[in-house]
Amino acid sequence: MTAGQMVTSPSGEEVVLGEIGQTVLLDNARVRVWEVVLEPGEFQPWHLHHNPYLVLNLESSPCHMDWLNGDPPRHIEETVGGVIFRLPSPVHMLTNDGDKPYRNRLIELKDLGEEAVGDPPAGSPDSVATVSGLPVVFDTDEVRAYGVDLGPGEQLTLPAGRPAFVRITMSGSLPDGDVAYHPAGQPQLLTNTSAARYLGRLIELKYVGKG
Repeated sequence: MTAGQMVTSPSGEEVVLGEIGQTVLLDNARVRVWEVVLEPGEFQPWHLHHNPYLVLNLESSPCHMDWLNGDPPRHIEETVGGVIFRLPSPVHMLTNDGDKPYRNRLIELKDLGEEAVGDPPAGSPDSVATVSGLPVVFDTDEVRAYGVDLGPGEQLTLPAGRPAFVRITMSGSLPDGDVAYHPAGQPQLLTNTSAARYLGRLIELKYVGKG
């Protein structure tokens, strides 16, 4: 985390960096999950990522990224439920240009950044089969994101031998935006105990391996 670090812009201006999000929701040796919420016109201050990261959008609004080095702004408009993978990039800030709130879950992959030792962890990503019956909404060599849709009382079983994953709730039986980490190798049973439909995302860390 870089809050408080001083950097200098090309014009010679000294800038104090802020954090990459407002609230840390989960933090362990593998991942750090942030909440980012921007009201219309609000911005996330100048900040720097030390880890590759994923963005899962919960509320969409047009935004743009400004770069401290003077590069042209990047305009973005994410899709609710969509997942984006980004590598560490130069110092930037994010501004909500729309008339609706913007909200996401930002998942830092610490094994591939600040906690990396030598080569990335050996996870044999090519041998990680998809979970039968779950739609894949995003897939790279490092991570895979599934969509989860459970009616009231329905269950999802993840067998032993799966890689670690982060579960993020979008709506339903758990609070909107709730996050949890599930270690590699252990069987998991997800049950929708409410009368409402459960929608969420499972972010599978393929590089961690199967335990």
